[in-house]
Order: sequence, then C-alpha cells, then structure tokens
Amino acid sequence: INRGWLPYGIENSMEGKELSRLNLSPLDSVNVVGNLEKGKEMYDVYCAICHGPKGKGQGTLVKREKILGVPSYADAARNINVGSTYHTLQYGLNSMGSYASQMNTTEMWQVSEYVMKLKQDLTK
Repeated sequence: INRGWLPYGIENSMEGKELSRLNLSPLDSVNVVGNLEKGKEMYDVYCAICHGPKGKGQGTLVKREKILGVPSYADAARNINVGSTYHTLQYGLNSMGSYASQMNTTEMWQVSEYVMKLKQDLTK
C-alpha cells in the first residue's frame, strides 16, 4: 500500500458515484486556506491542462482540440460536490482517468475542495 493512501469504501459504479455525494471532506476545517493552497497546487499540475485554470473547461489541451467535451464547473448539468469530485479523482469518469496513482488521499480531497471553490467562483 502506498504511503498516504487509504482504502476507499465506495465502489466504482453509478450507484457508488451517487453514494459518494453524501461524503464530506475529512480534511481539517481549521486549515481551510492551507488545504485550498495545496489543492490549487495539485490542480494546476494535474487538472488545469484539461479543465483550465478557472475550471471553465478551456485548458490547453481543449484549446488545441486534443480533447473535446470538457464542461465548465459552472454548467448546471455538472451537479458535482466535494464527495462526487473525490470519487471521480479516485476512479475517473468517461474519458478522464483515475488520479489515485498520482495523488494520495489527502491530496485528492484537497483538489476536490479546490474544485468546489472554482465552481463557487464561477457561479457568483
């Protein structure tokens, strides 16, 4: 077992994805700023290339038409929350692969929290 990895008890299925919506981030709520900073750091490395730096779905690979169909976090159809975002990082979804081998459990939760901040910023 990799250091920093914890077993994830929700299965990789549509039912599991729906169940994941009930999960709240286990990260320390006292260190919100630190968690968001680390989440942004990891997001910039692994996610922004497709999702864009602001989560608008206009990352470098999308602009170069290497991949298509990356929606903005602000899209109403993107009914995501911190738990479902973590589930997607854990298992992947559609053409997005899993990031469980690149990030540890804490980092995936930090990125999930940062994605929720981007979504909030886009929907203001």
